Amino acid sequence: MGRSTGMFESLKGGGAAIALDEIEISILRSLAVQMLELIGPGGPEPAEDADPLAALFADGPTEPPSDPALARLFPDAYGSPDGAGDEGVDPVELKARAAEFRRYTENDLRARKREDALALVRSLDALTPAGDGAAVLELTGELPLRWLGGLNDLRLTLAARLDITEDDESAALFRLPDDDPRKPMVMAYLWLGGLQESLIETL
Repeated sequence: MGRSTGMFESLKGGGAAIALDEIEISILRSLAVQMLELIGPGGPEPAEDADPLAALFADGPTEPPSDPALARLFPDAYGSPDGAGDEGVDPVELKARAAEFRRYTENDLRARKREDALALVRSLDALTPAGDGAAVLELTGELPLRWLGGLNDLRLTLAARLDITEDDESAALFRLPDDDPRKPMVMAYLWLGGLQESLIETL
């Protein structure tokens, strides 16, 4: 298949495809594995005789994560962590609402993000590069949405590590000198943005 590298294209029967070289495959896989390590298992493994219904309604954490990247992935539902947010609402009440919401939703959200990252790793592991080192990744079924979620999470994590808070700040990243230690992470952040945008356009 003569696909250009660097962007997703629509498949005739639905879905998306992209040609990736060995370096791109390696970078994406490494980032996805690091994402899995960052997200973690999401709580202790249930015992063999545990009630599956009880596990479904198990309480999650009530405090936001201390790691800035995890805090970006699992933000407070109401306003900011310092209680500023909805006008006219008591900050203490706002914090209590956020804690309650996190308690019942973060475990599921963490599991979904873990599944998205796993989908990236498994898709990449199934690729067989050709003689020129490139391979075509085809995403069908639920995989395009899994990849979209995974790419978004990778970008949010890199944004937190680079301390990017607004979209317009990313323009300044192009001007970093080549010897800046942040340069490789910046290039990965910008590349992931291009992948995400092209995948959105195919869906």
